[in-house]
Amino acid sequence: QLSFGSMPNDGGNLMLEEDDAKALLAADPAAKKFVRPILGSVEYINSIPRYCLWLKGATPNELRSHPEIMQRVARVRAKRAESTRPETRSLADTPTLFGEDRQPTKNFLAVPKTSSESRRYIPIGFLAPSIVANTELFTSEEAGLYHFGVLTSSMHMAWVRAVCGRLKSDYRY
Repeated sequence: QLSFGSMPNDGGNLMLEEDDAKALLAADPAAKKFVRPILGSVEYINSIPRYCLWLKGATPNELRSHPEIMQRVARVRAKRAESTRPETRSLADTPTLFGEDRQPTKNFLAVPKTSSESRRYIPIGFLAPSIVANTELFTSEEAGLYHFGVLTSSMHMAWVRAVCGRLKSDYRY
């Protein structure tokens, strides 16, 4: 079974580009425990470093000693509170958490949601649970080497070419 990755629903405030992560950690090295790599299809396929604040399990006392993180959390709360969707407004009560948390707790198979049609095979691989998968990366904690072999086979690619969805001309699960 493949599952969607996690969705921050944060107005971009829990997300960090590489330079943002470096700046945050230069100013506040103790924040390292809250900074994790996050990957979607593009980042995974192209080895683009991107990061997020993963604050699950962080106590209010821990967070108070990190001013920039607190500012970002306040912006998440405000962004969610101003939403027209009741579900999103209710997420303002938990601004330190991703809006939808589907993060695997053990090594998982990562399958990009979208991949170029020019590839012979869709890049699929195993990732550690310390790497956050966003909604552009499907995950499976139950998959093993057998499943990996099937998904990276020419038979699977024949199925993809015949049945899989498309975004422009790219393959899309």
